[in-house]
Amino acid sequence: MESTVESYSYPGSPRSSSSPPQAGGESGRKRRAVAKGMQKTFSKTSMLVNFLPTGTLLTFELLLPSASGDGSCSLVSTRMIQLLLGLCALSCFFFHFTDSFRGPDGKVYYGFVTPRGLAVFKSGLGVEVPKEERYRMGFVDLVHALMAVMVFASIALSDHRVTNCLLPQQAKEMDEVMETFPLMVGVVCSTLFLVFPNTRYGIGCMTT
Repeated sequence: MESTVESYSYPGSPRSSSSPPQAGGESGRKRRAVAKGMQKTFSKTSMLVNFLPTGTLLTFELLLPSASGDGSCSLVSTRMIQLLLGLCALSCFFFHFTDSFRGPDGKVYYGFVTPRGLAVFKSGLGVEVPKEERYRMGFVDLVHALMAVMVFASIALSDHRVTNCLLPQQAKEMDEVMETFPLMVGVVCSTLFLVFPNTRYGIGCMTT
């Protein structure tokens, strides 16, 4: 009975002598290298949550029904949609120039990054503002701000309530453009964001 159990093997299970150790070791190293590369890519992609203007998009979707009215695209509703688009785009651009730091008292202080450093929103706090180089405005901040506006515009213009009022004569053409435009913007902005990673912890982002 014991010899029968020891000699039995499942059809799908390879024997230890069927593959040389060198091949198994090489394939294992390849799998580990691929897994490491995928993990690194996913970790960078997950940082997009700090970049996408989710708060502005939520505000836009909440206020758009009130701005568009009954969908008749009157002069007032068209102007309201234009104003809402402008304010939300300005919000996306502005918030990417904000940063924060944690003071000795444990509180988080927010400010606006400038070429000279971080300018806190409220003066006279009695807390020393950090002077590190990372709190200075740079080219990367401008890239992030422009990408945020592009992402917002691509999503906002995908709404028929916006295109029907702003571009009523080109509704069909806009439908064809918006089939691929948001995807193109997402790919381009995601690639640029991986090249220029975000290091800001501005308004709406939690500090570490």
